[in-house]
Amino acid sequence: MKGKIKDYFVIGFALFAMFFGAGNLIFPPTLGRMVGSSYFISILGFLITGVGLPLMGILSCIKSGGDFQSMASKVGRIFALITTSALILAIGPMLAIPRTAATTFELSLQPFFPSISPFIAILLYFIINLVFVLRPSSIIDNIGKFLTPALLVMLSLIIVKGIVSPIGEIVNTNYNNVLSNSLLEGYQTMDAMASVIFASIIISSVKSKGYKTSSEISFATIASSIIAVVGLSFIYGGLLYLGAQTTGLFSGDIPRTKLVSDISKSVLGNFGAIALGISVGLACLTTSIGLTATGAEFFTKLSKGKISYTTNVIIITIASMVIALRGVDIIISLAAPILQILYPVVIILIIVSLFGNFIKNNRIIAITVYTALAVSILSTFNSLMPNVTPLKAILELIPLASLGFAWVIPALIAFLVSYFLFRNKKLSDNTNSDEDLENVS
Repeated sequence: MKGKIKDYFVIGFALFAMFFGAGNLIFPPTLGRMVGSSYFISILGFLITGVGLPLMGILSCIKSGGDFQSMASKVGRIFALITTSALILAIGPMLAIPRTAATTFELSLQPFFPSISPFIAILLYFIINLVFVLRPSSIIDNIGKFLTPALLVMLSLIIVKGIVSPIGEIVNTNYNNVLSNSLLEGYQTMDAMASVIFASIIISSVKSKGYKTSSEISFATIASSIIAVVGLSFIYGGLLYLGAQTTGLFSGDIPRTKLVSDISKSVLGNFGAIALGISVGLACLTTSIGLTATGAEFFTKLSKGKISYTTNVIIITIASMVIALRGVDIIISLAAPILQILYPVVIILIIVSLFGNFIKNNRIIAITVYTALAVSILSTFNSLMPNVTPLKAILELIPLASLGFAWVIPALIAFLVSYFLFRNKKLSDNTNSDEDLENVS
């Protein structure tokens, strides 16, 4: 039994590292600073999408056969391929990888070397990243084994000391729509998308520990996931609470990375800022290496070897560097509309996979997903171009649209109507026209 508990904690820590990704620590403090005394509701909302959804994502993949494409193929194989590619791009060169580089520069280098060129710093970051991706080394694995506990201890010290000895008074900021905006901010962690992409790796890790039967694998994965979720909840909730203490402490707007650095410095002094900066920089690098390798392997397999792994690595690296140079806050603003389109699709697929026994016809899933996708695209387009009057008038008629969740009610209606029409008609395969994609995973 002791051996099993050790396995759960080892895998749980690996999951924590995978989801936390270091760059995610920049979101809770800024959210806490905005919501002030409404921090409890904000923590709840952020944890639902930033922690709860990833856990559900892993469970849904276990139930669907171990990977996201199995889930998405219920809508159609081409849809599954396009959606999986979009998720890989989002957690890869479009958003997540550039954010790790920009976060490392702004949090780990710039505060201590203010004259350093962002171009030189980010170029060196990606050269190191490229070396390790092209020539895998046990060094990174060993760093990861010690780094995650070290980072967890460092953040725990900051949080506990900040709770015992607050750095500032928590005030009422009169922030509107706390819950809905906190839910949307949880999207930025991208952990739900990562969970469905990396679920197969997690399950393989469980199997490598000697768990063979489906019940053993499921229980071990769930136990490990709960450990990761508890860790994430403590860190995210604690950082958000500390951020709520800074509303009156720092005047004006403050970049997310600087806020994290200033909080750690206020709590633990210069040692805290330096130690956190080093830990976050190394954690970002290990995350970036893993994401680059995953993306390159996927697109090499997608091209059936026509585009080599090395070529894909170089393309991903160059694209990531170009975007990283825009800075963390710009990357986050670029991410918002992309995530508002992708997340509803992922959420629906997670939910229907968890309750798949009640849905006998995949047309129900397809209709629901496409409805949510269409409304999300329209809603996102409206947020980018609010002066398009006809579209704005239509969206104003949809409940929850003003809160950023225009897709929820239309998707629910689509599900109920399609379930009523097709519930007694068995059809479990929507993939008959995509035979040429069956070998792509």
